[in-house]
Amino acid sequence: MIRIEYPSWPYRIKKEEGKELIFDELRRQWIRLTPEEWVRQNFLQYLVQTMRYPASLIAVERELKLGELKKRFDILVYNRQHQPWLMVECKAMEVQLDQSVLEQVLRYNIAVPVPYLVITNGHYCAGFEKQEQQLQQMEMLPSFIN
Repeated sequence: MIRIEYPSWPYRIKKEEGKELIFDELRRQWIRLTPEEWVRQNFLQYLVQTMRYPASLIAVERELKLGELKKRFDILVYNRQHQPWLMVECKAMEVQLDQSVLEQVLRYNIAVPVPYLVITNGHYCAGFEKQEQQLQQMEMLPSFIN
């Protein structure tokens, strides 16, 4: 597992019609604050603040097609050539990172091929690098130098 130390960030949270919302700095909009969204927002800040991934090269919750199915990836980081580079699947903290979570991100990887795959539930994070059709587990996230 990869150790993640989340940065302090002044999250903007508000209540509207009895529901909590959080302001997503990258999407520039208010999003319903679910347990999974909390993990996604913290991981985004980790990528931008700690890992120094350019916010302009990060896409959040965009649609992808798997055959006839429409799905949404959580986080996709592009390299400087605007090619998909790293995909992150976020789960709520109480969700165990098991084979089914890895299989989900691998299915998304069919539609959007990337060399790096990450799964996280906020507590734990696992990263994988695709090498010659095999997955190699990473000890840390790759530095953004592309």
